[in-house]
Order: sequence, then C-alpha cells, then structure tokens
Amino acid sequence: MPDRAPDALARGVAQPLRQELEALLGPDRVLHRVSNLVAYASDASPYRLFPRAVVEARDGDDVAKVLRFGRDRDIPVTFRAGGTSLNGQGQSDGILVDVRKNFGGVRVEDDGARARVKPGTILGHANRVLAPHGRKLGPDPASTDVATVGGVVANNSGGMRCGVSKDSYSTVRELTFVLPSGTKIDTGEPGAAEKFATAEPELVAGLEAMRDEIRADAELAERIRRKFAIKNTTGYRLCAFLDADEPLEIFRRLLVGSEGTLAFIAEAVFETVPVPPLTTTAWIHFPGVEEAIAPVPDLVASGATAVELLVAPALITAAWNMVGAPQEWKELPPESAVLLVEFGGTDEGDLAAQVLRAEAILGSHETIRPIAFTQELEEVELAWRVREGLHGLIGRVRPEGTALIVEDVCVPPERIAEGAKDLQALLGRHGFLPGVAGHASAGNLHFMLTPNFAKQEDLERYEAFMQGLVELVVDKYDGSLKAEHGTGVNMAPYVEREWGEKATELMWRLKRLADPDGVLSPGVVLSRDPGIHLRNLKTTPAIEDWGGASTCVECGFCEPVCPSRNLTTTPRQRIVLRREMARQPAGSPVQRALLEEYGYDAVETCATDGSCQIACPLGIDTGRLVKELRSAQHGERAERGAVAAAKRWGAVEKLSRAGLKIVGPLVRRTRRGRALPGPAAGGGGGDPRRTPLANGSRLSVRRGSPSPPERAAAVYVPSCTNRIFGGNPIEALVEVSARAGMPVAIPDDLAGTCCGLPWSSKGFDSAHRHKANEMVERLWEWSEEGRLPVVVDAASCTGAIADPAEGVLSEENAERLGRMEIVDSVAWALRLLPGLEIGEKVGSATAHPTCATRRMGLAHPLKALAEALADEVYIAPSATCCGFAGDRGITHPELTASATRPQAEELEGRSFDAYLSSNRTCEIAMTRATGHPYESPLILLERLTRA
Repeated sequence: MPDRAPDALARGVAQPLRQELEALLGPDRVLHRVSNLVAYASDASPYRLFPRAVVEARDGDDVAKVLRFGRDRDIPVTFRAGGTSLNGQGQSDGILVDVRKNFGGVRVEDDGARARVKPGTILGHANRVLAPHGRKLGPDPASTDVATVGGVVANNSGGMRCGVSKDSYSTVRELTFVLPSGTKIDTGEPGAAEKFATAEPELVAGLEAMRDEIRADAELAERIRRKFAIKNTTGYRLCAFLDADEPLEIFRRLLVGSEGTLAFIAEAVFETVPVPPLTTTAWIHFPGVEEAIAPVPDLVASGATAVELLVAPALITAAWNMVGAPQEWKELPPESAVLLVEFGGTDEGDLAAQVLRAEAILGSHETIRPIAFTQELEEVELAWRVREGLHGLIGRVRPEGTALIVEDVCVPPERIAEGAKDLQALLGRHGFLPGVAGHASAGNLHFMLTPNFAKQEDLERYEAFMQGLVELVVDKYDGSLKAEHGTGVNMAPYVEREWGEKATELMWRLKRLADPDGVLSPGVVLSRDPGIHLRNLKTTPAIEDWGGASTCVECGFCEPVCPSRNLTTTPRQRIVLRREMARQPAGSPVQRALLEEYGYDAVETCATDGSCQIACPLGIDTGRLVKELRSAQHGERAERGAVAAAKRWGAVEKLSRAGLKIVGPLVRRTRRGRALPGPAAGGGGGDPRRTPLANGSRLSVRRGSPSPPERAAAVYVPSCTNRIFGGNPIEALVEVSARAGMPVAIPDDLAGTCCGLPWSSKGFDSAHRHKANEMVERLWEWSEEGRLPVVVDAASCTGAIADPAEGVLSEENAERLGRMEIVDSVAWALRLLPGLEIGEKVGSATAHPTCATRRMGLAHPLKALAEALADEVYIAPSATCCGFAGDRGITHPELTASATRPQAEELEGRSFDAYLSSNRTCEIAMTRATGHPYESPLILLERLTRA
C-alpha cells in the first residue's frame, strides 16, 4: 500500500540520530524500534506520519533539551499525549515527544476551587480527583476519559456543557510553558512578567506591537470579538490581544488553542466549575433532525445543562455493539433523530421543577417515543458513554477500507436548524452519509466523512466537499470551520479563507515571534501549502476481525484502561501494528521486524481482560484478537495437552494447593517484604467442604442426592482460585448467608470444576469448550435445573460462567445457562444486607474494582457494599485492571507491576482500616503493589456482623 512503512524503517531510528538522542536524554528515553515508530505514526486523525524518533520526556527540562536539539539540527518537534487529536496535530515526521507517561498529576487547591494539572493527566482522571469537592474542570469533550489535559488546553477542546464560558480559554488561570528557545516560564510565579521580558525581549516587543495594532483597528477588533462569541478553534486566539494588556498574560491566553505550535505547556492551573449535586437525563426521540432541533432554544432557556443532538443510526449501532445499550433502539426508524437532554439541580425539588418545564416545552413538539427522565446512575453513565462514543459508533457502520474523518463547524446558535439542513444537503450531494450531531445548544454541528483514500475518485470527492463546506460555513453563516477540534493540518489551508488576509498575517507574525526557526509542528494551524491536508492520508487495510478489531477507528478510547499501556502496547497500537503488517509485502524487512517484536509487545503482555471492550465505543475486544493469535500459535500436541489438563483439573487443583503450602510464602512476598494475609500466607486453603465454620455448621449437597435442604437460598460454587489460594472468602460467605437467613449449599463434588477462563485466556479453545460445558452441566444439576440461583465468589469466574463467548456452549447448555441465575458474591452480599445487623463500621476502606467487576456493571455495587461497611470509602481515580490476569502476574510480573503502579502511587501515604477487592488474584496483585493486605469484602462483612 502507498502509505506502508519503508524498508529502511525496519532498523528503527537511524544513526547517528539515535545515538545523539540517547546521549541527550538517556537510552531508556528513546523509543527506537520499528514497532515504536509505527505505533506512534497513527492517532485518531485520518493522517499517518512516521516520526524519525520517539522520545519520552521526563520533565520540562527534557523538553527544553529536545527543542534546542531540534532547532540546532533543523528537525521538527511535535508533542503527543493521548493521541486523540482528530486533525493531525499529534503527528510528525520529525521528533515526536511523548508527554503522557511522565507528565501526570493533579494538585487540588483552595478546597477544589483551583486545580494544578500536569499535561499528561487524563481529563476524566482530574475530574475524579476533584469529585469529592463537588468541582470539575470546565472543558468536557466526548473524549474526557482518554484525552489529556495538555491536549485539551492546546486545542481549546469544548464539549457538551462548557460552551464558550467554561472552556480552557475561560477557565485556565496560570500556565507553565517552555518556548522553542528553551525558556521556561511559570506565569503564576512572582516576577514572571519581568523574567519573560528579560528572556524573550523580541517576543515581548512583538506582542505589544500586535496588541496596539489590533486595538487601533476598530473593524478588525470587532470582527475578532464576534468570531469568538461562538465556538471557534480556527487559527490562533487573537482575542487574547483584546482580553489582556500585559505581554505575558496575552501570551498565556494565546497558548490556549495553539496546538503545540508556539510552546510546550508543562502545567495548567484551572479555576474549576461546580458540579450540580443532582442531575437527570432523558433521550427525546423525534421523527427527524429538523424536528429535533426545533425545541433546542427553549430547552436551553429553561436551564438545560446539555442538549446533544444524535441521529438514529448511532443509537442503532450502540444497541448492537455497546454493553448495556437499550435493545429497543434496534427498532428505531433510521431517519429519526434524538436529543440527549440533561438538567442539574441543587435538590430534588429544583430538579423536578426543571423537568416539568422541559416536559411542558416538549409537549408542543412531535416525539415518537415516551419521554422519561432518569437519575439512575448506571442509565445516566450509559447515556453519556453512548454520546461520547459517537465517533466510534458511526465508524462501526462505515464501508470496509474507508477512513473516518470527524469534522465540526459552528454557526450562530439561533441558526442551527437552518445550518443542519444545509449541511445535510451538502453531505448528500457529495455522496456522504447525511448524518449530523453535536452540541445543539451552542450551534456546534459534527459530522463524519468516510472516503476511501486508496481511490483517487474518493480523494477528489473529499476535496470537492471541503470546498463546498468552506463556502457554506464562511460565506452563508460567517461561522467557524473548526469549533472545538482544533485547526490541525486538515483546516490549515483554509484559515485565511475564514479570517481574511489581515488577521491571518497577524497569526503568521505570532508564529514567527514565538517559534522563529519553525521547529514546532510545521503545517499545523497555519500552512501556505494548499494541498497539505491531502497528503499522508491513512489507508485502512483489512485485518483479522477477531473481537471486531477490523472496525477500529483508532480513537484511543481503549488506552487508559489497558494494563500494558505503560509497559508495551495498547489495544489501539496492537491493531495499528497488525494493519501495518497487512500493508507490507509478504516477508518484507518491516513485516519481519514487526512480527518479531509483536510476540512479547502485543501477545504475551496482553491481559485479555476485556477492559478495552468496555471503553471502546464499538465494543471491540482486542483481548479476543490476542486469544486467537495465541490459539494460532498452539500446535495439535499443545491443544491435546490442554484438554488433558482440563479433564484432570481436580488433580491439578490438589497439587497446586500442596505446592502453595511449600513455596507460597516465597512467591507471594510483597515489595515491602510482607506476606499475604490469612490462609494464603501459609500456602493454599483446604477443601472448602472441610472448612470449619464459626457456627460449626456445614451445608452440602451431594451429586445424585435428594434436593438441597429446604433452607438453602442458593447454590454456592467457590471458584477454583479461592479453593487453591485459601478458604477465608468461602467461610465468610457461608457464614453471613446463614446469619442473614439465606443459607447457601456447597456441592460436594466441586473438585475439578472450573469456568474455563484459564484455557480461554491462553487460546486453548477445545479445553475452554470442555470446561465451560462441563461447568454448565454441573450447575444445571446443582441448581435443580435453575430453581436456585448460583453464587460465585470471584468476579472473573462469575463473568466467565455468565458469558462464555459465542459458540463455546452446546445449544443445550446455552439454553440451560439462559434459565439459570448466576450471581456474583458482591451482588449476593448486597442481597444479604437487609437481614444482617452490622455493628460498628470500620473508619475507612479503599476498594479496587476489578476488570470483571466493571464488565458486569458491579463497580457501583462494590462501592455501595464498601460504604455499608466503612464510614469513608476511597476508590483511587486511576484504578483499572491490575494485570494479574490469571497467571500473567506469575509469568509476567512486570505487567502487574506496571498496571498497578499508578494506583499504588495514589494510595501511597494513605492508611485505611480495610483494603477490599473481589477476586483473589487481584487481591494478591494489589497487596504486592501497596504492601497492604487486600481481602474480599465478604470477610469484612462477616467480621462486622458477628454477634
């Protein structure tokens, strides 16, 4: 393919560049292999550029070194963090500086009124840190859970609720920045203005001259004010010259929205915004887009905090691909449209009054489905997950081989209905899907283009559309060609068309003043090349569709939750690398090098935990891709051995318990030298049927025996993990169930049973099918053909039993599973609470929601259970999958160490009375990482409910 990596790239970063950069920063800071260069060549935009080198800067001083290096050698330098830019801002054929890994951190100030944030911090993470204070950052783009604060500020990213009054430009109060010259300034530091003037006299004088020139031109000044009265990220923020007097304050404002072309932003201090104590949302369905837009002005006037426009195909796609999405969406008329409306209130009365006003407004408009506002947390989160995943959802239905380009324009809000209609007509004329969406309350319209850049006719069609778009938005509406996604590369040629010659020349003067050598991201924001946006376009070759991988739009939503994100590769990068292999001729030097590096980077260090599927708006499970790749590596002999082990799992289980008694204390020492708590400290647990209970009782049901005792409320199936590692959760669950008047029955013939996950994760398909079917057959018998619910005490096992993957179960067993109720121990414990009397709660607890807990929607129930047991509950904002992943924590401990490090750092220095999780291996991982003993919440529940 034309955009394939050249053969010379197979050797990675060329010499002497690699040697020079390693001498400058250290060998561990230069990502020099071909896999690194290919992985960083792609982002969420339609472009691809291979960097000459990728470096991981540690701090602002490293950035200054790289900038001086780039200036001295005439090599462009570009900054990249989340990789969510849609218009080519985060790509370079020079040096790409990764500022995600080492630039994280949030410091809350003034009781949450201010937040000091590093640029590599994910915006959603910063908001989770601020949540206990009832505050958040103002910008709220759809990519909140993946975009980093540095990128949000650099692009002046908008969002659903921020408008033009809560975006970065309006809420950032201080910046620390590094200029291409190497000068580093903290605008909040005493004497910063004087330091700036001394270090950069030409820049300061130039800013003063531009300020005076703009203010002296009344017509230009008025045009600038008018252009920024609506959302606008086309070009630089010339309004800074009107909004501030001092050169440093002017430049600070100019950096917002400058897309990394004027300086590097090393830290931002925000004035935060309040979060309404209560919110409610509703999907309002209309026959079409025009009908949906009609009530928007009245809804905004009534106090709606968000009014989002979507088209039916997005909801239909969500119903087929997104976990938890309403299935009735599958039946929506394709031409229909919907508003996602949100109201916030101080109390229930306030919220109810706002909803009544909204219902009165909507009563005079034609809707096609009942209107129902909800405050249910899970429903609200799902609603915003669908809206935030719109980019990917539309990408799901695009034709194979096509790119996905997301554009956003803005028209005066009072003309949004007219603008949407014109935009739909333009899309239709050029053969693109006439779907529009966006922030209706702000006049901000988004739409997707799906050209196949491997075809010349599609390239020409795309360019013809762009010309038509410019004429429509600029000439008819005097609107913004870019509303909140930044100018990037694809709109750079049109900046002068929107702004005119005089204003554009001022922007060029600003660029030359701040970056006289043109080292920072040339071609981004400003370009005199009319065809720059038509080069370096990305093809989308077909790859294996396991887990839906072939539909990936490379948006990056998966990356923040991936356990290996800071160790090797992310789900997006695993797919990007497969696509590069597909572009290459068979046996090419690049393909051979990628295949050699892919084994460890992508296959061995994947936790296959499915977290990526939850985050992905398309529901792609990259873990499934990896499992299939692992399966393809197995020979017949290995598969037969796996099946044999599965059939003899009882013996394996027994040997594992014996082995743990001997070597357990050695292999499970934590980094602080403390052994694991409870029975695991001494090795494994005993047979759960022989575990003495506090009340001396034991419930059991023997295979083939009469029905379980009448008092049994459920069948309890302890996971093989807990049977091997120790009996404490088993004792606790049995005991508290009996106390609550809901006793459980443990089958006598548990030995050898397993959900099949150990084989599934390794790609042993036959063994997985054997164990999964065997488990369902046993459960069917133990539960008296579904009469009793089945309780499982390890979240990963619960999930594996309840959802064994398509095609694994026989038709009969799939039908049986559908008639049984599989209940995780967390959900079971919540059922027990009404029948239990909790004594004095512990003062504090921290909980680690496992990946399986999140997949099953049990993260909130886990927190609710913890809150019933502790006065204060803390969940680390960075908590994601621990990466233990069955045996990965044993075979690849570096994966678990990397995955748990951010959470351990957040817990550092804190002390809690209880450390909780709901999976034994996850408890081991978190105990290793923190040095504190994690245990099942069932154990704490049992302790607090003793008479």
